[in-house]
Amino acid sequence: MNDIRDLEPKQLWNYFHQITQIPHPSKKEQKIIEFMKDFGKKNNLETVVDKVGNVIIRKPATKGMENRKGVILQTHLDMVPQKNRDKKHDFEKDPIETVIDGDWVKANGTTLGSDNGIGVAATMAVLASSNIAHGPIEGLFTIDEETGMTGVFGLKKGLLKGEILMNLDSEDEGELCVGCAGGIDVSALKKYGSEKTPEDMEAYKVTLKGLKGGHSGVDIALGRANSNKLMFRFLMQAESDFAIRLAEAEGGDLRNAIPRESYAVVLVPASKASSFRKFVKGYEEMYRAEFSETEPDLSFTAQKADLPAKVMKSSDQFKIIRAVFACPNGVQRMSQAMKGLVETSNNLAIVRCANGLFETHCLTRSSVDSSKEATAWKIAAIFHLIGAEVKLSGSYPGWKPNMSSPILKAMKEVYKKKFGNAPEVKAIHAGLECAILGGTYKGLDMISFGPTIKHPHSPDEKVNIETVNKFWDFLVSVLKEVPVK
Repeated sequence: MNDIRDLEPKQLWNYFHQITQIPHPSKKEQKIIEFMKDFGKKNNLETVVDKVGNVIIRKPATKGMENRKGVILQTHLDMVPQKNRDKKHDFEKDPIETVIDGDWVKANGTTLGSDNGIGVAATMAVLASSNIAHGPIEGLFTIDEETGMTGVFGLKKGLLKGEILMNLDSEDEGELCVGCAGGIDVSALKKYGSEKTPEDMEAYKVTLKGLKGGHSGVDIALGRANSNKLMFRFLMQAESDFAIRLAEAEGGDLRNAIPRESYAVVLVPASKASSFRKFVKGYEEMYRAEFSETEPDLSFTAQKADLPAKVMKSSDQFKIIRAVFACPNGVQRMSQAMKGLVETSNNLAIVRCANGLFETHCLTRSSVDSSKEATAWKIAAIFHLIGAEVKLSGSYPGWKPNMSSPILKAMKEVYKKKFGNAPEVKAIHAGLECAILGGTYKGLDMISFGPTIKHPHSPDEKVNIETVNKFWDFLVSVLKEVPVK
Protein backbone atom coordinates (compact mmCIF):
# COMPACT_ATOMS: atom_id res chain seq x y z
CA MET A 1 0.00 0.00 0.00
CA ASN A 2 1.38 3.38 -0.98
CA ASP A 3 -1.72 5.56 -1.24
CA ILE A 4 -2.23 7.65 1.89
CA ARG A 5 -5.97 7.78 1.13
CA ASP A 6 -6.18 4.13 2.23
CA LEU A 7 -4.88 4.95 5.73
CA GLU A 8 -7.09 5.40 8.79
CA PRO A 9 -8.83 7.67 9.63
CA LYS A 10 -9.77 7.87 5.97
CA GLN A 11 -11.56 11.22 6.17
CA LEU A 12 -8.48 12.91 7.60
CA TRP A 13 -5.98 11.30 5.19
CA ASN A 14 -8.20 12.05 2.21
CA TYR A 15 -8.22 15.73 3.09
CA PHE A 16 -4.46 15.67 3.67
CA HIS A 17 -3.98 14.10 0.24
CA GLN A 18 -6.02 16.91 -1.31
CA ILE A 19 -3.84 19.45 0.49
CA THR A 20 -0.64 17.85 -0.87
CA GLN A 21 -1.96 18.35 -4.41
CA ILE A 22 -2.29 22.10 -3.95
CA PRO A 23 0.93 24.17 -3.95
CA HIS A 24 0.98 26.19 -0.73
CA PRO A 25 4.44 27.44 0.25
CA SER A 26 4.58 30.39 2.64
CA LYS A 27 3.46 33.67 1.02
CA LYS A 28 2.01 31.71 -1.92
CA GLU A 29 -1.21 30.45 -0.33
CA GLN A 30 -3.84 31.83 -2.72
CA LYS A 31 -4.67 28.43 -4.24
CA ILE A 32 -5.24 26.79 -0.87
CA ILE A 33 -7.25 29.79 0.37
CA GLU A 34 -9.59 29.28 -2.60
CA PHE A 35 -9.68 25.56 -1.83
CA MET A 36 -10.76 26.27 1.76
CA LYS A 37 -13.42 28.74 0.62
CA ASP A 38 -14.85 26.10 -1.74
CA PHE A 39 -14.74 23.50 1.03
CA GLY A 40 -16.76 25.74 3.37
CA LYS A 41 -19.34 26.51 0.72
CA LYS A 42 -19.72 22.85 -0.34
CA ASN A 43 -20.48 21.96 3.26
CA ASN A 44 -22.95 24.86 3.67
CA LEU A 45 -20.85 26.39 6.43
CA GLU A 46 -20.39 30.07 7.18
CA THR A 47 -17.05 30.98 5.60
CA VAL A 48 -15.14 34.23 6.01
CA VAL A 49 -11.84 35.33 4.46
CA ASP A 50 -10.34 38.34 6.24
CA LYS A 51 -8.27 41.10 4.69
CA VAL A 52 -4.93 39.30 5.03
CA GLY A 53 -6.18 35.91 3.77
CA ASN A 54 -7.00 33.99 6.95
CA VAL A 55 -9.99 31.68 6.49
CA ILE A 56 -12.62 31.20 9.22
CA ILE A 57 -15.23 28.45 8.84
CA ARG A 58 -18.01 28.14 11.42
CA LYS A 59 -20.11 25.10 12.26
CA PRO A 60 -23.01 25.16 14.75
CA ALA A 61 -23.11 22.85 17.74
CA THR A 62 -24.55 19.38 17.24
CA LYS A 63 -27.84 18.54 18.93
CA GLY A 64 -27.59 18.55 22.72
CA MET A 65 -24.19 20.34 22.73
CA GLU A 66 -25.43 23.90 22.36
CA ASN A 67 -24.49 24.80 25.96
CA ARG A 68 -20.76 24.02 25.50
CA LYS A 69 -18.08 26.64 25.19
CA GLY A 70 -17.18 27.51 21.62
CA VAL A 71 -13.98 25.88 20.34
CA ILE A 72 -11.59 27.40 17.81
CA LEU A 73 -9.60 24.71 15.97
CA GLN A 74 -6.57 26.65 14.75
CA THR A 75 -4.03 25.63 12.09
CA HIS A 76 -1.93 27.31 9.41
CA LEU A 77 -2.28 26.83 5.66
CA ASP A 78 1.31 27.39 4.54
CA MET A 79 4.18 24.90 4.45
CA VAL A 80 7.97 25.21 4.43
CA PRO A 81 9.32 24.67 0.87
CA GLN A 82 12.56 22.72 1.29
CA LYS A 83 14.01 20.18 -1.14
CA ASN A 84 17.21 18.32 -1.76
CA ARG A 85 19.44 20.08 -4.29
CA ASP A 86 19.18 17.22 -6.76
CA LYS A 87 15.37 17.10 -6.56
CA LYS A 88 13.48 18.79 -9.40
CA HIS A 89 10.43 20.35 -7.78
CA ASP A 90 8.63 23.69 -8.12
CA PHE A 91 6.75 24.38 -4.88
CA GLU A 92 4.54 26.93 -6.64
CA LYS A 93 3.37 24.46 -9.28
CA ASP A 94 4.07 20.83 -8.37
CA PRO A 95 2.12 18.59 -5.95
CA ILE A 96 3.93 16.89 -3.08
CA GLU A 97 4.75 13.23 -3.80
CA THR A 98 3.81 11.28 -0.67
CA VAL A 99 5.40 7.94 0.26
CA ILE A 100 4.35 5.40 2.90
CA ASP A 101 7.53 4.11 4.51
CA GLY A 102 6.67 1.53 7.16
CA ASP A 103 5.05 3.38 10.07
CA TRP A 104 5.61 6.80 8.52
CA VAL A 105 4.38 9.02 5.72
CA LYS A 106 7.05 11.17 4.10
CA ALA A 107 7.68 12.97 0.80
CA ASN A 108 9.96 12.18 -2.11
CA GLY A 109 12.92 14.55 -1.72
CA THR A 110 10.92 17.49 -0.35
CA THR A 111 9.22 18.66 2.80
CA LEU A 112 5.91 16.87 3.34
CA GLY A 113 3.75 19.68 4.66
CA SER A 114 2.42 17.57 7.55
CA ASP A 115 3.38 20.74 9.43
CA ASN A 116 0.57 21.88 9.50
CA GLY A 117 -1.36 19.96 6.83
CA ILE A 118 -2.37 17.17 9.21
CA GLY A 119 -3.92 19.74 11.56
CA VAL A 120 -5.72 21.40 8.64
CA ALA A 121 -7.03 18.03 7.45
CA ALA A 122 -8.23 17.09 10.95
CA THR A 123 -10.12 20.39 11.26
CA MET A 124 -11.70 19.86 7.85
CA ALA A 125 -12.77 16.35 8.86
CA VAL A 126 -14.49 17.73 11.98
CA LEU A 127 -16.20 20.50 10.01
CA ALA A 128 -17.45 18.08 7.35
CA SER A 129 -18.55 15.38 9.80
CA SER A 130 -22.10 14.32 10.52
CA ASN A 131 -21.38 11.92 13.40
CA ILE A 132 -19.07 13.83 15.77
CA ALA A 133 -20.57 15.44 18.89
CA HIS A 134 -19.30 18.96 19.52
CA GLY A 135 -20.27 22.44 20.67
CA PRO A 136 -19.93 25.49 18.38
CA ILE A 137 -16.81 25.08 16.20
CA GLU A 138 -14.70 27.62 14.35
CA GLY A 139 -11.95 26.48 12.03
CA LEU A 140 -9.30 29.20 11.91
CA PHE A 141 -6.85 28.66 9.05
CA THR A 142 -4.10 31.26 9.10
CA ILE A 143 -1.56 32.15 6.42
CA ASP A 144 2.21 32.69 6.44
CA GLU A 145 2.88 31.14 9.83
CA GLU A 146 6.29 29.89 8.82
CA THR A 147 7.90 33.10 7.58
CA GLY A 148 6.51 35.89 9.70
CA MET A 149 3.14 34.94 11.19
CA THR A 150 1.61 37.76 9.17
CA GLY A 151 -1.73 35.96 9.09
CA VAL A 152 -2.19 35.79 12.83
CA PHE A 153 -0.65 39.24 13.32
CA GLY A 154 -3.21 40.60 10.86
CA LEU A 155 -6.21 38.91 12.47
CA LYS A 156 -8.48 41.61 13.85
CA LYS A 157 -10.40 41.62 17.09
CA GLY A 158 -14.04 40.64 16.97
CA LEU A 159 -13.81 37.97 14.24
CA LEU A 160 -13.56 34.96 16.53
CA LYS A 161 -16.39 33.92 18.84
CA GLY A 162 -14.98 30.89 20.67
CA GLU A 163 -13.67 30.80 24.24
CA ILE A 164 -11.29 27.84 23.85
CA LEU A 165 -8.50 27.66 21.29
CA MET A 166 -7.03 24.30 20.30
CA ASN A 167 -3.94 24.79 18.18
CA LEU A 168 -3.26 21.59 16.18
CA ASP A 169 0.36 22.42 15.34
CA SER A 170 2.34 20.51 17.95
CA GLU A 171 4.54 17.62 16.84
CA ASP A 172 4.73 15.02 19.62
CA GLU A 173 1.71 12.83 20.34
CA GLY A 174 1.10 12.37 24.04
CA GLU A 175 2.16 15.93 24.83
CA LEU A 176 -0.03 18.90 25.62
CA CYS A 177 1.72 22.15 24.94
CA VAL A 178 0.86 25.09 27.19
CA GLY A 179 3.61 27.57 26.30
CA CYS A 180 6.07 28.53 23.57
CA ALA A 181 9.01 30.74 22.68
CA GLY A 182 8.82 34.16 21.13
CA GLY A 183 11.07 35.15 18.24
CA ILE A 184 12.72 38.02 16.41
CA ASP A 185 14.39 38.28 13.00
CA VAL A 186 17.88 39.80 12.78
CA SER A 187 19.21 40.83 9.37
CA ALA A 188 22.56 42.38 8.48
CA LEU A 189 23.50 43.94 5.13
CA LYS A 190 26.83 45.32 4.01
CA LYS A 191 28.12 46.44 0.64
CA TYR A 192 31.65 45.31 0.03
CA GLY A 193 34.33 46.35 -2.39
CA SER A 194 35.60 44.15 -5.20
CA GLU A 195 38.97 44.04 -6.90
CA LYS A 196 40.54 42.34 -9.87
CA THR A 197 41.45 38.71 -9.42
CA PRO A 198 45.16 38.41 -8.52
CA GLU A 199 47.48 36.57 -10.90
CA ASP A 200 48.67 32.99 -10.45
CA MET A 201 45.52 31.85 -8.62
CA GLU A 202 43.32 28.77 -8.98
CA ALA A 203 39.58 28.81 -8.26
CA TYR A 204 37.72 26.17 -6.25
CA LYS A 205 34.10 25.71 -5.34
CA VAL A 206 34.05 24.41 -1.78
CA THR A 207 30.77 22.67 -0.94
CA LEU A 208 29.37 21.51 2.39
CA LYS A 209 26.28 19.31 2.12
CA GLY A 210 24.56 16.22 3.48
CA LEU A 211 23.53 17.80 6.78
CA LYS A 212 20.19 16.99 8.36
CA GLY A 213 19.02 20.55 8.96
CA GLY A 214 15.58 20.66 10.56
CA HIS A 215 13.39 23.06 12.52
CA SER A 216 15.40 25.91 13.97
CA GLY A 217 13.43 25.77 17.21
CA VAL A 218 12.30 22.22 17.87
CA ASP A 219 15.56 20.66 16.58
CA ILE A 220 18.05 23.28 17.79
CA ALA A 221 19.00 21.25 20.88
CA LEU A 222 19.87 18.12 18.88
CA GLY A 223 23.42 19.26 18.18
CA ARG A 224 23.09 19.23 14.42
CA ALA A 225 25.64 21.11 12.38
CA ASN A 226 24.88 24.49 10.83
CA SER A 227 26.40 24.60 7.32
CA ASN A 228 27.05 28.35 7.50
CA LYS A 229 28.97 28.09 10.76
CA LEU A 230 31.11 25.23 9.48
CA MET A 231 31.80 26.93 6.16
CA PHE A 232 32.95 30.20 7.70
CA ARG A 233 34.98 28.37 10.33
CA PHE A 234 36.83 26.76 7.44
CA LEU A 235 37.16 30.05 5.53
CA MET A 236 38.72 31.75 8.51
CA GLN A 237 41.52 29.23 8.79
CA ALA A 238 41.90 28.96 5.01
CA GLU A 239 42.37 32.72 4.86
CA SER A 240 45.04 32.53 7.54
CA ASP A 241 46.91 29.48 6.19
CA PHE A 242 46.49 29.82 2.43
CA ALA A 243 45.79 33.51 1.81
CA ILE A 244 42.59 32.57 -0.01
CA ARG A 245 40.46 35.18 -1.71
CA LEU A 246 36.69 34.93 -1.52
CA ALA A 247 34.66 35.45 -4.69
CA GLU A 248 31.23 34.40 -3.45
CA ALA A 249 29.49 32.36 -0.77
CA GLU A 250 25.98 31.17 -0.05
CA GLY A 251 24.21 28.97 2.49
CA GLY A 252 20.72 28.40 3.84
CA ASP A 253 17.27 29.17 2.46
CA LEU A 254 14.91 30.02 5.30
CA ARG A 255 15.18 31.69 8.70
CA ASN A 256 13.36 28.88 10.47
CA ALA A 257 15.32 25.99 8.96
CA ILE A 258 18.79 24.95 10.15
CA PRO A 259 20.94 25.38 7.01
CA ARG A 260 21.93 22.07 5.43
CA GLU A 261 24.11 23.19 2.51
CA SER A 262 26.62 25.98 1.91
CA TYR A 263 29.21 26.73 -0.73
CA ALA A 264 32.01 29.23 -1.32
CA VAL A 265 34.04 30.07 -4.40
CA VAL A 266 37.59 30.76 -3.29
CA LEU A 267 40.87 31.52 -5.01
CA VAL A 268 44.10 29.88 -3.88
CA PRO A 269 47.67 30.70 -4.95
CA ALA A 270 48.53 28.14 -7.65
CA SER A 271 51.63 27.12 -5.72
CA LYS A 272 49.48 26.08 -2.77
CA ALA A 273 46.64 24.39 -4.68
CA SER A 274 47.71 20.83 -3.95
CA SER A 275 48.12 21.56 -0.23
CA PHE A 276 44.74 23.32 -0.23
CA ARG A 277 42.93 20.28 -1.59
CA LYS A 278 44.49 18.16 1.14
CA PHE A 279 43.46 20.84 3.64
CA VAL A 280 39.82 20.56 2.52
CA LYS A 281 39.98 16.77 2.82
CA GLY A 282 41.36 17.16 6.34
CA TYR A 283 38.49 19.43 7.26
CA GLU A 284 35.99 16.91 5.96
CA GLU A 285 37.54 14.21 8.15
CA MET A 286 37.56 16.55 11.14
CA TYR A 287 33.93 17.60 10.67
CA ARG A 288 32.79 14.00 10.14
CA ALA A 289 34.52 12.99 13.37
CA GLU A 290 33.20 16.00 15.27
CA PHE A 291 29.61 15.36 14.16
CA SER A 292 29.77 11.57 13.84
CA GLU A 293 26.62 11.07 15.91
CA THR A 294 24.44 13.75 14.36
CA GLU A 295 25.70 14.17 10.77
CA PRO A 296 26.75 10.79 9.32
CA ASP A 297 26.21 11.97 5.73
CA LEU A 298 28.29 15.15 5.97
CA SER A 299 30.28 15.91 2.81
CA PHE A 300 32.93 18.65 2.44
CA THR A 301 34.64 18.89 -0.95
CA ALA A 302 36.52 21.23 -3.28
CA GLN A 303 36.15 21.17 -7.05
CA LYS A 304 38.12 23.19 -9.59
CA ALA A 305 36.08 26.13 -10.86
CA ASP A 306 36.32 28.83 -13.52
CA LEU A 307 38.44 31.76 -12.45
CA PRO A 308 36.13 34.72 -11.61
CA ALA A 309 37.01 38.20 -12.83
CA LYS A 310 36.78 39.78 -9.38
CA VAL A 311 37.13 38.88 -5.71
CA MET A 312 36.04 40.53 -2.47
CA LYS A 313 38.32 43.33 -1.28
CA SER A 314 40.77 41.95 1.30
CA SER A 315 39.76 44.30 4.12
CA ASP A 316 36.06 43.47 3.68
CA GLN A 317 36.79 39.77 3.43
CA PHE A 318 38.70 39.83 6.72
CA LYS A 319 35.77 41.48 8.53
CA ILE A 320 32.92 39.50 7.01
CA ILE A 321 34.49 36.07 7.54
CA ARG A 322 35.19 36.83 11.19
CA ALA A 323 31.77 38.35 11.87
CA VAL A 324 29.94 35.29 10.52
CA PHE A 325 32.32 32.98 12.40
CA ALA A 326 31.69 34.91 15.64
CA CYS A 327 27.90 35.13 15.26
CA PRO A 328 26.10 33.17 18.05
CA ASN A 329 24.39 30.03 16.84
CA GLY A 330 22.50 27.19 18.49
CA VAL A 331 21.41 26.94 22.12
CA GLN A 332 22.39 30.01 24.13
CA ARG A 333 20.66 29.19 27.43
CA MET A 334 18.53 26.42 28.91
CA SER A 335 15.37 27.23 30.87
CA GLN A 336 15.62 27.44 34.63
CA ALA A 337 11.84 27.21 34.97
CA MET A 338 11.27 23.99 33.00
CA LYS A 339 13.89 21.21 32.92
CA GLY A 340 15.08 20.21 29.46
CA LEU A 341 13.54 23.22 27.70
CA VAL A 342 15.73 25.47 25.60
CA GLU A 343 15.19 29.04 26.77
CA THR A 344 17.15 31.03 24.20
CA SER A 345 18.70 30.15 20.83
CA ASN A 346 19.79 31.61 17.53
CA ASN A 347 19.80 30.15 14.04
CA LEU A 348 22.39 31.61 11.65
CA ALA A 349 20.02 30.76 8.85
CA ILE A 350 21.15 32.50 5.66
CA VAL A 351 24.48 33.90 4.49
CA ARG A 352 25.13 35.34 1.03
CA CYS A 353 28.13 37.12 -0.48
CA ALA A 354 27.67 38.00 -4.14
CA ASN A 355 27.81 40.98 -6.49
CA GLY A 356 29.17 43.35 -3.89
CA LEU A 357 26.56 42.62 -1.21
CA PHE A 358 26.92 40.62 1.99
CA GLU A 359 23.74 39.64 3.82
CA THR A 360 22.87 37.38 6.69
CA HIS A 361 19.55 36.52 8.32
CA CYS A 362 19.01 35.00 11.75
CA LEU A 363 16.01 33.86 13.78
CA THR A 364 16.45 34.38 17.52
CA ARG A 365 14.04 32.60 19.87
CA SER A 366 13.40 32.73 23.60
CA SER A 367 10.65 32.04 26.09
CA VAL A 368 11.98 35.07 27.99
CA ASP A 369 11.43 38.27 26.02
CA SER A 370 14.34 40.14 27.64
CA SER A 371 16.75 37.31 26.76
CA LYS A 372 15.45 37.28 23.19
CA GLU A 373 16.15 41.00 22.86
CA ALA A 374 19.60 40.72 24.47
CA THR A 375 20.67 37.92 22.11
CA ALA A 376 19.38 39.83 19.09
CA TRP A 377 21.36 42.88 20.13
CA LYS A 378 24.48 40.76 20.69
CA ILE A 379 24.21 39.61 17.06
CA ALA A 380 23.54 43.19 15.96
CA ALA A 381 26.65 44.37 17.83
CA ILE A 382 28.89 41.91 15.95
CA PHE A 383 27.69 43.07 12.57
CA HIS A 384 27.65 46.74 13.57
CA LEU A 385 31.37 46.38 14.28
CA ILE A 386 32.04 45.57 10.61
CA GLY A 387 29.92 48.48 9.40
CA ALA A 388 26.84 46.48 8.40
CA GLU A 389 23.32 47.84 8.47
CA VAL A 390 21.35 45.76 10.97
CA LYS A 391 17.58 45.43 11.17
CA LEU A 392 15.55 43.77 13.94
CA SER A 393 12.02 42.91 12.82
CA GLY A 394 9.05 40.57 13.15
CA SER A 395 9.24 40.31 16.92
CA TYR A 396 6.53 38.23 18.52
CA PRO A 397 5.98 37.31 22.16
CA GLY A 398 6.12 33.99 23.93
CA TRP A 399 3.08 32.22 25.41
CA LYS A 400 3.11 31.93 29.18
CA PRO A 401 1.72 28.64 30.53
CA ASN A 402 -1.58 28.61 32.48
CA MET A 403 -1.50 25.46 34.57
CA SER A 404 -5.04 26.19 35.88
CA SER A 405 -6.54 26.07 32.38
CA PRO A 406 -10.01 24.38 32.30
CA ILE A 407 -9.37 22.81 28.88
CA LEU A 408 -6.01 21.48 30.07
CA LYS A 409 -7.77 19.79 33.00
CA ALA A 410 -10.43 18.29 30.73
CA MET A 411 -7.90 17.04 28.16
CA LYS A 412 -5.67 15.43 30.79
CA GLU A 413 -8.68 13.52 32.12
CA VAL A 414 -9.81 12.41 28.65
CA TYR A 415 -6.32 11.27 27.66
CA LYS A 416 -5.79 9.20 30.80
CA LYS A 417 -9.23 7.63 30.49
CA LYS A 418 -8.73 6.70 26.83
CA PHE A 419 -5.09 5.65 26.79
CA GLY A 420 -4.35 4.63 30.38
CA ASN A 421 -1.55 7.11 31.06
CA ALA A 422 -1.23 10.82 31.70
CA PRO A 423 -0.11 13.10 28.87
CA GLU A 424 3.06 15.14 29.27
CA VAL A 425 2.39 18.84 29.81
CA LYS A 426 5.17 21.01 28.41
CA ALA A 427 6.26 24.16 26.64
CA ILE A 428 8.24 24.16 23.36
CA HIS A 429 11.12 26.12 21.94
CA ALA A 430 9.29 27.20 18.85
CA GLY A 431 6.82 29.85 17.80
CA LEU A 432 3.16 28.99 18.02
CA GLU A 433 0.41 31.29 16.91
CA CYS A 434 -1.17 30.92 20.34
CA ALA A 435 1.18 33.60 21.65
CA ILE A 436 -0.13 36.25 19.25
CA LEU A 437 -3.74 35.09 19.39
CA GLY A 438 -3.67 35.27 23.18
CA GLY A 439 -2.55 38.88 22.90
CA THR A 440 -5.33 39.82 20.47
CA TYR A 441 -8.08 37.81 22.14
CA LYS A 442 -7.51 38.23 25.86
CA GLY A 443 -8.79 35.44 28.07
CA LEU A 444 -8.69 32.65 25.48
CA ASP A 445 -8.18 29.27 27.11
CA MET A 446 -5.45 27.81 24.88
CA ILE A 447 -3.71 24.50 24.31
CA SER A 448 -1.71 22.91 21.50
CA PHE A 449 -1.35 19.24 20.51
CA GLY A 450 -0.84 17.05 17.47
CA PRO A 451 0.56 13.78 16.08
CA THR A 452 4.26 12.90 16.01
CA ILE A 453 6.12 14.68 13.23
CA LYS A 454 9.88 14.26 12.83
CA HIS A 455 12.33 16.60 11.07
CA PRO A 456 9.86 19.30 9.99
CA HIS A 457 11.22 22.02 7.70
CA SER A 458 13.55 19.53 6.02
CA PRO A 459 13.21 16.95 3.22
CA ASP A 460 13.43 14.29 5.95
CA GLU A 461 10.07 15.39 7.37
CA LYS A 462 7.77 12.50 8.23
CA VAL A 463 4.59 11.92 10.23
CA ASN A 464 3.86 8.78 12.22
CA ILE A 465 0.74 7.01 10.96
CA GLU A 466 -0.33 5.43 14.27
CA THR A 467 -0.10 8.74 16.11
CA VAL A 468 -2.29 10.46 13.50
CA ASN A 469 -5.00 7.92 14.30
CA LYS A 470 -4.46 8.43 18.04
CA PHE A 471 -4.45 12.23 17.65
CA TRP A 472 -7.74 12.06 15.75
CA ASP A 473 -9.34 9.75 18.31
CA PHE A 474 -8.24 12.09 21.09
CA LEU A 475 -9.50 15.21 19.31
CA VAL A 476 -12.95 13.71 18.69
CA SER A 477 -13.18 12.53 22.31
CA VAL A 478 -12.11 15.92 23.70
CA LEU A 479 -14.74 17.77 21.66
CA LYS A 480 -17.40 15.72 23.47
CA GLU A 481 -16.02 16.80 26.87
CA VAL A 482 -15.61 20.54 26.31
CA PRO A 483 -16.74 22.44 29.44
CA VAL A 484 -20.16 24.05 29.50
CA LYS A 485 -20.50 27.82 29.22
